[in-house]
Order: sequence, then C-alpha cells, then structure tokens
Amino acid sequence: MAYAAGIQMFMEKLNHLINNNHIPFINNPSIIRQRPQFQLLYDDLGSMIRTLFIDEHQDLEKVNDLKKRFAYAAEEAQYIVDLFLSSVHMRNNGDFKRSLDLSDVRRSLKSVEVEFMSLNVDRMKTDSSPRPQRTLNQSSATQSTTCGNSQGSKKILDNIFVGIDRDAELIRDKLVDDGKKLDVVSIVGMGGIGKTTVATKVFNDGYILESIRDQLDLEKASDSRLRELVHKHLMGRRYLIVIDDIWHIETWDNLKLFFPHGDNGSRILITSRITEVAKHANLDGLIHPLGCLNKEKGWELLCQKVFRGNMHPEWSFKPGMRIVESCHRLPLAVVVIAGVLAKEAWNEKFWMEIAYSASLYIVGDQNGCLEILGLSYNHLPLHLRECFLYLGGFPEDYMFKVRDLIRLWVAEGFIQRTGYRSLEDIAEGYLMDLIDRNLVIVAHRSKSNEGVTACEVHDLVRELCLKKAKEERFILQTERLVLFFQRYNVITPPYKPVRVFINKDIYDPHIAHPPPQNLRSILWLNNSRTLGDDIARCFLSFVLLRVLDLQKCRLTTFPKGMELLVNLRYLAIWKESAGFPSLICNLWNLQTLIYVTPHIRTVLPSNISDLVNLRHLLTYQPSKGDTVKRAFILRSIEKPMNLQTISKVMLGYGVDNFQKCFPRVKELRCSTFSGKEYDFKSLACLEKLTLTDHRRIRKSSCGMNRITFPATLRILKLVECRLPWSDMSILQSLTNLEVLKLKLNAFEGSYWNTNEQEFPQLKFLRLEMLDIKLWEAYSPSFPSLKRLEIFHCYHLKETPLGIGDIPTLELIKIKGGNHSLGESVRRIQEDQHDFGNYDLKIDVIDDPQYLIFASETLYDSPLTPETLSE
Repeated sequence: MAYAAGIQMFMEKLNHLINNNHIPFINNPSIIRQRPQFQLLYDDLGSMIRTLFIDEHQDLEKVNDLKKRFAYAAEEAQYIVDLFLSSVHMRNNGDFKRSLDLSDVRRSLKSVEVEFMSLNVDRMKTDSSPRPQRTLNQSSATQSTTCGNSQGSKKILDNIFVGIDRDAELIRDKLVDDGKKLDVVSIVGMGGIGKTTVATKVFNDGYILESIRDQLDLEKASDSRLRELVHKHLMGRRYLIVIDDIWHIETWDNLKLFFPHGDNGSRILITSRITEVAKHANLDGLIHPLGCLNKEKGWELLCQKVFRGNMHPEWSFKPGMRIVESCHRLPLAVVVIAGVLAKEAWNEKFWMEIAYSASLYIVGDQNGCLEILGLSYNHLPLHLRECFLYLGGFPEDYMFKVRDLIRLWVAEGFIQRTGYRSLEDIAEGYLMDLIDRNLVIVAHRSKSNEGVTACEVHDLVRELCLKKAKEERFILQTERLVLFFQRYNVITPPYKPVRVFINKDIYDPHIAHPPPQNLRSILWLNNSRTLGDDIARCFLSFVLLRVLDLQKCRLTTFPKGMELLVNLRYLAIWKESAGFPSLICNLWNLQTLIYVTPHIRTVLPSNISDLVNLRHLLTYQPSKGDTVKRAFILRSIEKPMNLQTISKVMLGYGVDNFQKCFPRVKELRCSTFSGKEYDFKSLACLEKLTLTDHRRIRKSSCGMNRITFPATLRILKLVECRLPWSDMSILQSLTNLEVLKLKLNAFEGSYWNTNEQEFPQLKFLRLEMLDIKLWEAYSPSFPSLKRLEIFHCYHLKETPLGIGDIPTLELIKIKGGNHSLGESVRRIQEDQHDFGNYDLKIDVIDDPQYLIFASETLYDSPLTPETLSE
C-alpha cells in the first residue's frame, strides 16, 4: 500500500526510541520514562500490519478503507510522538506539553483491527488452510514495480519521432534557404501536440548545425548585462536560436533585442501555443501549424511506445485504433496512454477496458487532455502516487537531478523497503517506473554508464500533477511564507502532513499563529537574499519539519533554533561563515545533510557520528556554471557511521582508516598521502571511488602497493597519483570495474602496453591530461568497452588500431591533443566501414584554447597529514 513506507520509517524511529542508548538525545530521562508506551505502540502497529496486509481480501473496497483508516491513525500517532520529542528538546516549551498520551490513538488502531476481523470471520470459518504470510514489505502495490528497473535495466526509449518527418523537413528547408535577412520561423499548436519534439529534431539535424561548442557565462548576469553579452557574442556570426514555448507578445519583444540583425542568413525558431505570438514575431515568416497525428501515425506511435519494436498481436489493432481516436490523435495523450498499456501489453481484456473508458476522459480541449492524463494517474500503483504528486510542487521546466529527487523521496517517507535493497535503489526503481509510464521524461544520461542523471515533466503532466496534489492537500505552493493556512483555507486534520514549496524570494517571512505544527516540508526553490537571525522564528514554529531545503538561501551564521528540529530527515543549508555547526549533530534523525559553503575545507566534529541515521553527507560551493566540490576533514570520530555517500574527505592522525569510520560507504572521494596505507578492500559495499594525491612536489610515486581495492568497485577515478603503468595490473584484477577515469598524471610514463591485460567488464575508459606517448592495445584487452575518451593527451599521436575491432565499441571521442591523434581515429572508423561496421561513431573536437592547469586539487597550498591535524 502507499501508506506503508511512512509507517515503516516511523516504526524504525520507535525502535530507536525503545532500544538505542547511544544517542544523547534519546538517552534523556523524559524519553526513557515513555519507553513502555513506545513499546505498546510498536507492538500495535506490528500486529496491525501482520493482520491487515497478509493477503488480498474478498472485499477489497472495505479492506482498503480500513487500510486508509489505519494509515491515518498511524499518522496521528507519529504526529503525537514527534511533537512530544520536540517538546522534550526545547528549552522554552511555549505551547508544547511534555506529557505523552497514546491511549486514544491506540484505541483507534484497535477499532480498525476489530472491524477487520469481523469482516474476515466468515472467510476464516470456511477456509482454515494456512496461508503464506505477507509482510508489509511484500504488499501487492510494491510487487507491481519491477525490481529490474534499477541501474541494470534496459535503456529507456527516450525519443521516438513518428509522423513529424514532413513537418521537420518543411521547417528545415525554410531555415537553410538562401535568404540573407534574419528570419523567424514559428511552430504553433496546442499543448502536447509535439512542437518541442519537432523543434528538437530540427535543431539536431546535422544538415543545419554540426555542433555548438562555446558557452557563455550568463547565470549571474543582470538582464541588461545578459542582453549585452548575448548580442555581442552573436554579432557578425551566423546563428540558429531555438526558443521554446513563448506565451506572451511582451516576452518576444524583450527577447528579440538580444539578437543582432545581420545579412548572413541567421534564423530564429520559436514554438508557441498562441498563433498571435507567432504572427507578432514575424508576420511574413513561416508559421507552421502542427496538426494531430493521422490514425495510422497515431497507431504507429502507440505500437512503438507499447511494444518497443516487437510485433503487436492482431487483436490489439481494433482497440488500439479506438484508443488513438479517443486521444484525439494528440501525441502526448497517445504516449501517456501507451505508458498505461505497456504494463499489460499482451492483456486483451485490459486493452478493451482502456479502449472503452478513454473516451470518457476527452472533452475536446486542454482540460480534456488533463482528464486523459488523469487516466494514467488513476492507473498508477498506490506506492507511486506520492512520488508523482511531489513533482507538482516544483516550478515549470524544472530540471530534476535524479540523486536529489531520490533523497527527497526517501526523506518524505514515500519509499517502501523491500528485502535487502537500499531505499535509494528502490526509489530509483520507482523513478524508472514513472519514466516507463511516460509521465517523466529523461533529460540527461550519464556518459559513462547511461544511467538517468536528470529528468523533467511535460507542462501538461505537471499541470495534472499539481491539480491532483492540490485536490488532496498534498502540497502547497506559495510565493511567500505568510499565513498560508488562512490564505489557502486548508482544512485538514492537525496530524495531516503539509508540504510547502516556495518559488519566489522571501523578504519578510511572516509566520502564522498559532503555528502550523503539521508542516513537514519547506523547500526554497528560488535564489534568495541572505537571511539573518529573523529566520530563527520559523524554526520555533515548525518543530515537526522533516525536510528543510535552504541551499539557495545564504545564511550568515547557523540560525538559533535550527537545532530544535530533531525530526529533520533532510537538511540542506548554505552557510557563509566558517566552521561546521556542531549543534547539527543533535539532529539524530537526519538521513541527508547537504552543507553549502564558500570555504575550501570544513572540519567535522568528532560527534558527527551521533547522526546514526545519516546516509548522505555532501558539501559543495555554488558557482556560475556548476558546483565546485569542497572537502571535509575528519580528525577524530567517536564511533562508526552508516554513511553511504560522502563528499571528499580526508582523515587526520586521530583516525586510522576509512573502514572504522564508514564501514558501509558506497561512494567515496578522498585524498592519499605518501607513507600511509589505504585499505579500501575492507569496505565491502564500496562501488564508486575517487582518489586524489595532493603531494604537489614529487618526482615519483610509491605505487599501489600501499592501496588495496574491494572486488565490489564499479567506478574508479584516479587523479594526480603518478603511478607507473605496471600498476595497471592491479586494476585489471577488479572484475566488476565498469568505469575507469585517469586524469592529470594519474599514471606516469610514456608507454602503456595492455597486451597481456584484460578488463572484462570495463565499459567506459577516459584518459585525460596524461603524458603518455605510445599506447599499444588490442581488442581482447577490452571485450566490453563501449566508449573511449581521450582528452588533452598532447603527446599521444595515435590511438591503437586494434581498438576499432572491439565489437561492443560505440564511440571514440577525442578532445584537444595532437592533430595526428584525431586522424588516427578517423582511419579506425574508415577501416571499420570497410568491414561493414557502421555502428562505430567518432567525435573529434579541436580545443586549442584549452588551458591546462597544474593541478586539479582544491587547495591553494600543499596539503599534508599534518595540516589535517592542526
């Protein structure tokens, strides 16, 4: 059930409160005295789960109603417990009371159990045969998500172009005609018709544009400065600009000032739902109205999305054509309904049900499209609905970083634990399921392993998401945190979680009184001014917060009162002043801590290990184009932590090794120093490792005889390690290694011969800024390699010819370096063409202006172990 995930997390908290004596906050007399009540509640919840979730029942409607009542009672219990814990922790109690009374909520749980048993008594009399018990972790909703949708799953078909070839051809011909004057071409049509898809296809047409290599640093520019930079950059050049989804004439009038009018054949391509905007942009230019798919193309699109290239069964044609008609041949609607059908692609009865119900959701306008999108929502498994609705709180065209989204889902309690898989892996499976259903769009994939790293949602899908979320009071959006309960007339039980997404700057946060204690999440999504001590009033009001994302709001110091938020699971803060605030270590429920700082390194307190639930500890500095990773220094630690990922970390003399600090870590970035041994082999869960050697001045390296690696390692990056190529045999023994990145003299020496080395699982290899001159390699050394990248290796004159014979190789990318290196890659491709292999692609980028820095290190001065212990 959808309600299971939050209950699971609550029971884990109760278990800590009952049994954990090592957390200072829990080891409080006021809390210890209440352990009998915690134990009774824990037993009641466990009993209800074993009773209510054991199997499918004969009266699903009544049973589901009881499950909802059980979830509401559990939410109320969690509200009471969390409020009690917060009151214990506050010095000034205010309106809070220290007493804990769970008798009423326990009676509510008991009434649900009694009513369920009365429903089931007849069945128990007639069917006394034993049933296999199903725990909460094995509920039917969870089973409907395919576990294989995680990292090892099949590659999703991100883009399928059907029925738009003629449209794209007409637009392309107009863009490349002989006209010298600046011309504006417009694509117009309703939402979901495929305007952006056509524009994307045209823009990526190699006949129009080979590539755009240069970028402008525009993020922090003012409007006037932005206009000046763009105009200056485009002046005298022939350019193609694509502007997607313009709604207002005024918007175009502001944008057109950016683009110089030169007689060189430049073009601007815009898309809009409003014809008047297109006419205003260029009355004499091409305005291409994009029509709906015809029946045949609609059916082709449906088949490609549902059957993924496989033959469709004969019986599917008739209901399929009816579905296409019901979708009014709108591509978006067809794609979304295909996501529903794909889950039971070979079920004829299911197709017939969809065919006869889809038409009920169509009324012929945009609202009708929302209704048909709503059909996809209605077919979502319950455990996916909260994850989907959550997306509606974010701004339009928001680019979701997959890792951040997954951590938020986990902290919100949306993810239901199953078996021994981590919550993060399960959450990734949820996301892949939403992508499979065409409700979430893949925006970016990792070059190294093709995993999804960023995603987005279509405008109409977001509208549906937001509509459903507001109907269910699941989220609130506001421009200012000001009396929003009165403003939105929220009528919910006091224990019903409320989540607030703030998309505008906040100049004066006003807090409702009495404080809305059921507020569970606040996410600031807009770059904000520096916030001072006035924000402390927020924390005194919102003591039950689970998620607090302030990484876009600069805080001058650690605000007073934040340490009172003991229920926080996710905290992201931007702190300008130096020094890690030790009071954060009181927040024992934290799962994710993101610490944004301008300072190069941050020393962690020894009691950081009091954060017993912490799984992700990250630090970075915002920059104009991307984030700059920062580093933690750990000089001592009181006990091991349960971290899965940690940003760059260095150990001081007071810490022996990483295994004693982070025995369960999966992803680690760290520095090495001469004279010290590093036993990573004992890290049995480690999958991703980045090693950087920070010795600035040295003539040689000690080699890898002082470093051991675990067999679980999948991704390895080495920077400045200056290892001899003979040590490559150690990496060869890592049979699970899939990604290897060697950067900035990671290995030293002019000659690398891989003749006797084999990397059986390696799929991605990058050589960057190495001093290698000669590389000998043959296809047996890399039997699984898909992508080879060579960046700025200026002494290397050619790529081994045998590399081209690797049957799995898809791409060789060269950036910078010797001209002859690019020529050798072209010869490899020509040879492969002679053998009939046209699958191998090459990408050679000349980059003569690239500046090679002396070091990738983050530090302005040499870093030594002594520095770490200062």
